[in-house]
This record gives sequence, structure tokens and C-alpha cells, in this order.
Amino acid sequence: MDNKALILDGRIGEDAMAERSLGFAKAWLATQDWDVTTLELRELDIAPCVGCFGCWIKTPGICVIDDAGRDVAQAIVESDLVVYLTPILFGGYSYELKKAVDRSIPIISPFFRRVKGEVHHKKRYARYPRVLALGWLERVTVDEEDIFQTVAQRNAINMHAPKAVAEVFKISEDDETMKRRIERALSEVVES
Repeated sequence: MDNKALILDGRIGEDAMAERSLGFAKAWLATQDWDVTTLELRELDIAPCVGCFGCWIKTPGICVIDDAGRDVAQAIVESDLVVYLTPILFGGYSYELKKAVDRSIPIISPFFRRVKGEVHHKKRYARYPRVLALGWLERVTVDEEDIFQTVAQRNAINMHAPKAVAEVFKISEDDETMKRRIERALSEVVES
């Protein structure tokens, strides 16, 4: 089986943690025979979502903004696993990753259903990728870690991910510990 992984690199500028995370994730995925595509979001022309709902009404499933955001959404749908790499800013994603996540809204339906007492969008497609969010902070605080994990999990629910995992790292974390944690998180998110 050809498993496709999409890594959305949300770094803002030069970032040693992004390099480390990306290297460890790609190395593990290669050992498991995954076909990996990495998109450096800062290199792509992706406008912020304008909240016009055109992707649901005017051009169902396709954003009305004709830029790389469309390609990212399509790549997400065509993947079995999406890995978010991001510095954590105020408990959330970098603005580069946030734009890409927001612009992936066309891959869900504008219609709703109840799931465990909550209202969620219906699926547009039969299958969706698993999600792994890897974020880092200079100093991990309980609040920011909880916020990041909650945001990642809630986005994954909204995007119908069959499984989602979020990990938070300190910038000072040693390579061996970080590698082990990324490998464990990848293994957990891809296991059936």
C-alpha cells in the first residue's frame, strides 16, 4: 500500500527546531515506506481566508481565491497523513500554518450533523487523513501546551481526521528525546 504523508512546514523564518522536527519525522516515515511531500508554507503564496463561504456556495470544494491555498487543500485530501510543524504562538499555530489550515475549509461540507452532542460539519469526501501536530516553545507552559493540543485536536475533529495526535517540545529538548517522542507520536497516529 502506498501511504502518502504531507508535511506542512509552518516555520516563519530560519528555525532549528523546524529542521530537527522535519528531519526526525521524514527519517521515520522513510523507514516505514511512506511517500513524503513537504510544503514549506512560507515559500508559497497563500492569502488568508476571507470567510466568504464561496468555497461552499459558489465553487463547492474549491476556494474562490486562486493561489497555492487551493493546492494545499487538494494535497491534504490526497494524503493519508498530514503533519503540522509549527512554532507555538500564543498557544496556536504560526500564521503560515494557520493560513493553510483555514484555507482547507473547502474540504468539508457546509452542512452539519451532531457528533457526541456537538455540532460538526458533514464530510465532503469518503476519507480524510490522520493528523499529527508537532509544536515547539522556548519554555513549555501548561496553558500554552493545553491550548495547542486542544486547537490541534478540535481542528482534526472538524476535518474528520480518523486519528490525531499533538506533541509539544521545548526548544532545549535534546535530539534523542525529541526523536523518540516524534517516532512514538508518528507510530501512534498511523497505527490502525
